Amino acid sequence: MRTAYCVETVRAAERELMARLPEGALMQRAAAGLAAVCADVLGRVTGARIVLLVGSGDNGGDALYAGARLARRGAGVRAVLLAPDRAHSAGLAALRAAGGRVAEDPYGALRAADLVLDGITGIGGHGGLRPDAVELVRATLGTDAVMVAVDLPSGVEADTGEVRGEAVRADVTVTFGTYKPGLLIDPARDYAGAVRLVEIGLELPPTADAEALQYRDVAGLLPVPDAESDKYRRGVVGVVAGSARYPGAAVLAVAGALRGGAGAVRYVGPAADAVIARFPETLVHQGPPGKAGRVQSWVVGPGLGDSGRDFLDEVIAEDVPVLVDADGLRLLDAARVRSRTAPTLLTPHAGEAAALLGVAREQVEAARLASVRALAEKYGATVLLKGSTTLVVGPHPESPVRVNPTGTPWLATAGSGDVLSGLAGALLAAGLEPLDAASVAAYLHGLAARHASRGAPVIASEVAAALPAAWRDIRDVLRD
Repeated sequence: MRTAYCVETVRAAERELMARLPEGALMQRAAAGLAAVCADVLGRVTGARIVLLVGSGDNGGDALYAGARLARRGAGVRAVLLAPDRAHSAGLAALRAAGGRVAEDPYGALRAADLVLDGITGIGGHGGLRPDAVELVRATLGTDAVMVAVDLPSGVEADTGEVRGEAVRADVTVTFGTYKPGLLIDPARDYAGAVRLVEIGLELPPTADAEALQYRDVAGLLPVPDAESDKYRRGVVGVVAGSARYPGAAVLAVAGALRGGAGAVRYVGPAADAVIARFPETLVHQGPPGKAGRVQSWVVGPGLGDSGRDFLDEVIAEDVPVLVDADGLRLLDAARVRSRTAPTLLTPHAGEAAALLGVAREQVEAARLASVRALAEKYGATVLLKGSTTLVVGPHPESPVRVNPTGTPWLATAGSGDVLSGLAGALLAAGLEPLDAASVAAYLHGLAARHASRGAPVIASEVAAALPAAWRDIRDVLRD
């Protein structure tokens, strides 16, 4: 599992480690790793033109020491000091001793650079770049220089992933000791480029602030039937979805549930003919949900329309896990959800989240972590916030946020969320906790989209059809 820690935790771990090491040793470790990544990016160090953008903090020191190492290997290194009186003095001395220099013409050096090291601000920085830094960063635009950020792109928020002004857009970010949440969460993630982790020996707590599941983590969570399994042991999902106007939503939600491993799917709603025509395995019922038969979870909301309020109310009253999506979210009452004894999983996109919180969509997109936590607190539920990086949090404020790393921009297509809802509902019915069910569903969903797309446009039904291939891919890692 890829884990990320907030600035306060990282700083505490650094202090503990520095107390056991000779003075300056930790910065040298970071600089050595940074220089190695730069050399790898360049391919050939000798003769390369490298410019260091140096702020007043430790990131500036890291950049200076890394620049010294690259200068000793034959690179032409020039430093641009944004705060000359507060530049790291030992790092600057090391750079000069290795043959590096302070740039006399910063803009000329930047225009000619092969690689630019962003050491302007560190992980403790807040707000966007100052105007003088903005002008220097803009001078690199349109050039062939590779931008490498030190620990975190300057101008982004380490703990939240927010970008509150101008910020560096890096091609590569070299981060030290651990990932920071802002490297995993949009919009900051989009500024980080490829992220390379350099281990420096930090001892960190077992519980992280953010987590990103990897193949092996997901493989360990996937439900697998055994010889004693029947359809009830595998999990029966109830799906309340679709309407005369949106019968396809019901079909896609059922597809996600069936392809997600459900032992059986009970469909309740007005789109029974469309569902049976596509999936004759489905058990259909006209309603109400309480008369449909035994289920281990409910999925309610996709394509439901306003006429589904009574069905939603009945499902919410059931003592099994319930996933609410799409139209169901518009009809939701926070007090009723908070009063439930069984788990609830909400799966909004940014617009739906904004409506639930009573804010503008832009506010949700700019502060995704704060928004998903606010929703979880308001409804006492697990929340999956869809987007370019899907975030999942549980109802407890201290629980880490799960960040989904899979997917493709082609997944932004009508009906894909309905497939995700059915898939997550199947995992809930199989017995996964809501945080795991949502996280695994998002991972599988994104991986299936990659399988179906392969760089081309994809439709939601193709994503559902690719779920078995994604499932097999993940299970295969257990055979290695």
